[in-house]
Amino acid sequence: MPNSNKKPVRVLVADDDLEIGGMLRKGLEARGFAVTLTTDGEEALGKALSEAFDLVILDVMMPGLNGWEVCKSLRERPELERTGILMLTAIGPNLNEMTAPLFGADDSLDKPFVFEDLEAKIASILESRRPNKGSVAH
Repeated sequence: MPNSNKKPVRVLVADDDLEIGGMLRKGLEARGFAVTLTTDGEEALGKALSEAFDLVILDVMMPGLNGWEVCKSLRERPELERTGILMLTAIGPNLNEMTAPLFGADDSLDKPFVFEDLEAKIASILESRRPNKGSVAH
């Protein structure tokens, strides 16, 4: 039984493809995440700056600001240092792998993807950004 005292992990998903955004929301909510969905970079940046999220999942190609621009803006904010960032894109693995870290993303995942791969990357990012990283959980 889940610990009712533990707050759900808050995830902001930004993807202008409504089908992918909806699939991400449904899949993540089914796994216990609290998901907020946005469809463009400016909206995503505004939400990320005004609300507390544990993880931001950004599509690279979006109207307004692209995912890399949003990522860079978030990484310039010291108060968001614990927020994980995962980039999603269909532009190709080599470009995404080379570019995502330059803007401060924790990891990247190429579309189309298997949900288990997404889950593994999310778990890794959340673990690396955890406040008590290094302490032993009991």
